[in-house]
Amino acid sequence: MAPTALRADAERNRRRLIDAALAVFSERGLDAPLDEIARRAELGNATLYRHFPARRDLIAAVYADTLAEIVTAAERAGEHPDAWTGFHDHLVYLCGVQSRCRATSDLLTAAVSGVPGLDALHERAYHGLQRLIERAQAAGELRDDFRHEDVVLILMANAGLIERTAEAAPAAWRRQLAYTLDGLRTSGRTPAPPSPGVDRVMDAMRERGRRFTGEPTD
Repeated sequence: MAPTALRADAERNRRRLIDAALAVFSERGLDAPLDEIARRAELGNATLYRHFPARRDLIAAVYADTLAEIVTAAERAGEHPDAWTGFHDHLVYLCGVQSRCRATSDLLTAAVSGVPGLDALHERAYHGLQRLIERAQAAGELRDDFRHEDVVLILMANAGLIERTAEAAPAAWRRQLAYTLDGLRTSGRTPAPPSPGVDRVMDAMRERGRRFTGEPTD
């Protein structure tokens, strides 16, 4: 077989693996068995590992575009003339993304590191969201004790709600989020316990990330 034909076969196999991973991850989350992805693609495990030596490589190939869309959404929200609406709408958007894909929900609440392209997108998403928070606080609309890590906690809670109501009440997350957002406004402020801190929340995210990539947890 000519080299060009070999390259074409390899690219077709890679595409089949990505398509299968998108379906399996969406159904079962980022810790779905890689054997199932290879089976769904009708390819052997050796072919999967030849294209994607580590789970994180496959995750990056499948979800880099999704993360890029989230970054763009944060930038667009930052351009809204009303600071609170920009923050509000972006948080609703993130929770909506969670409701549509279990794997993306995992990706928003886990730190999957070690892939330069994915790491860079995570960094941009972090700073985009931080700007939305600071802008809403500067406008006097968002309570001043709110922190970036609090968004992660909201997304973690939302992921659990979505999982438990997916069949019986798939829109329940919208009602819960509406109450949450009201509690974030300066006008509705009630005393809250101290934040667990960004370090502890990041530790939780890294632990989830290690679970998805098969690395040992502490």
